[in-house]
Amino acid sequence: MGAEPPIPEELWATVPPAAQAALLAVFATLQQQIRTLDARVAELEARLRQNSSNSSLPPSANPPHVKPAPPKLPSGRKRGGQPGHPKATARTLLPPDCIVPLKPTHCKKCRHTLGGDDPQPLVHQVHEIPVVQPHVTEYHQHRLTCTQCGTTTCPPLPDDAVCGYGPRAQAITAMLSGAFRVGKQPISHLCRDVFGLELSPAMVCKLEQHTAAALRPIADEALVYTRGQPANVDETGWKEAGAKAYLWVAVTALVTAFLIRRKRNRASFDDLMGRAPPVLTTDRYSVYNHLGGRRRQICWAHLRRDFQAMIDRQNAGSEIGRELLCHADILFEHWQRVRDGTLTRDRYRARYEPLVRPEILRLLARGVACGCAKTAATCRELMTVETSLWTFTRVAGVEPTNNAAERALRHAVCWRKTSHGTASENGSRFVERILTVVASCRQQERNVLAFLTEAIQAARTGGKSPSLIPQGV
Repeated sequence: MGAEPPIPEELWATVPPAAQAALLAVFATLQQQIRTLDARVAELEARLRQNSSNSSLPPSANPPHVKPAPPKLPSGRKRGGQPGHPKATARTLLPPDCIVPLKPTHCKKCRHTLGGDDPQPLVHQVHEIPVVQPHVTEYHQHRLTCTQCGTTTCPPLPDDAVCGYGPRAQAITAMLSGAFRVGKQPISHLCRDVFGLELSPAMVCKLEQHTAAALRPIADEALVYTRGQPANVDETGWKEAGAKAYLWVAVTALVTAFLIRRKRNRASFDDLMGRAPPVLTTDRYSVYNHLGGRRRQICWAHLRRDFQAMIDRQNAGSEIGRELLCHADILFEHWQRVRDGTLTRDRYRARYEPLVRPEILRLLARGVACGCAKTAATCRELMTVETSLWTFTRVAGVEPTNNAAERALRHAVCWRKTSHGTASENGSRFVERILTVVASCRQQERNVLAFLTEAIQAARTGGKSPSLIPQGV
């Protein structure tokens, strides 16, 4: 609409001046409403176009109309392991419980009688799981009456017998829950059907609380260790007693630590990483802004999705998004060589950062001045944390993405969806500690069940707890 209503000039001239003024005021108001509604429609359409490629939505949350990623083009290589790939060996041979010799009696060609032994016969093993029967230790507490004073005395049970289940049985219930996301009722059924052990869901909960207490010093030690290491940090939603809470994670090279807190704020972050953490890889959530440029690495995987979102808006910022995405792909392509050892980190920094960094800074400056408010806001924010985009090029052990933290959280997110979180603070303590043990043992290729059994046995007898901190660190 122009300044005057779109009606013939001769008709407009017949309208009294006072009425013209009133109509112009109405038209101006309507024009402003139209501009507001246009902006609102554009925003809603942009939200409808959001998916896992241009936002933080997981692929499972993609709407039905989103087309799946196109299949990769054939590489021309044969299926299976490629040249240079370590050959898959036969399965591990276990010590046999019985040996069945198989000898031919006649030659398969001429039928001549055969005899003797093969000094190196072919070995074929059949592995079977025997029927598991619970091992029951029964304590008889004799109550004896003193002939001198008449007092009846009953001896106490040993510390490791009080709860009624042994360390391994308790460790199995904890592992089924924390490592395999099995619910209380299914654990009860599994113990009965597989182990012949009657275990009620209520007892499963009780054993989990005993396990949480046994793992407390181990998880605390792991948390202190992660505070002194470069780490990937992230958080996700959780439920505690029906209220909103957050699960935090810090992933280092060898140890992963989890915490559940009611808030997604600086205090919760300090509980996880302390007040003076080393270099951390994070997303752009504001709680991490206090870290400073050289103590933080902004996740480039998140940036790629932001650049794709700029493209998908199909407006003045789309071309800038395309160029930014292209430069990000250049960084990722050559970073892969650093990961596989064909290019050093120092050489990567010297060769590619001087080429790509100025271009990205120039594109961000263009984005600030473009006509799209959201693209301009993203570019403005990235310019304020620009130093944190390049920390990975100079600090050993720091990756350009926060993928390690997101992978560590994926197991917990799946658990949350089936368990709906925890019912109490005690449940949250079990979750964060068992997740810490399971994730760290997986990183170190340690047996989770053996570790849990040792930790529970140590807690019952007052012995030294095992540690998640690698020896020599």
